[in-house]
Amino acid sequence: MDNTIKLSIVTPSGEIYSDSIKSVVLPGKDGEFGVIANHSSLVSSLTVGVIEITKIDATVEAIAINWGHVKVNETNVDVLVDGAIALSGSDSSVIAQNIEEAKKLVSSVEDAAVSMAVVESKISSFA
Repeated sequence: MDNTIKLSIVTPSGEIYSDSIKSVVLPGKDGEFGVIANHSSLVSSLTVGVIEITKIDATVEAIAINWGHVKVNETNVDVLVDGAIALSGSDSSVIAQNIEEAKKLVSSVEDAAVSMAVVESKISSFA
């Protein structure tokens, strides 16, 4: 049995991520939830937060989002988001710039149910 799942993340500008992964943690409206291969099907709203992707080689990649939706089935995770910033880059200055852009993105969301301090702390942890 294949223990990977196909993740696709799409913004209004186009697809920003597409790969087979081990798992993903998503910022759902009712709290974070993880998805692995053979997950039950679901559709959920996403809130401002960080998508944490565990790749096949066990490295972790993160993408900050402002809001969106996700559709999950046993083999695919399809994420549609309004805005997203990858918290990675080719060197430390690019990473620092992406983190600052991500903080601006999440601070533009006015959602009282989300603690911005927690989201910004999670973003900063990828520096």
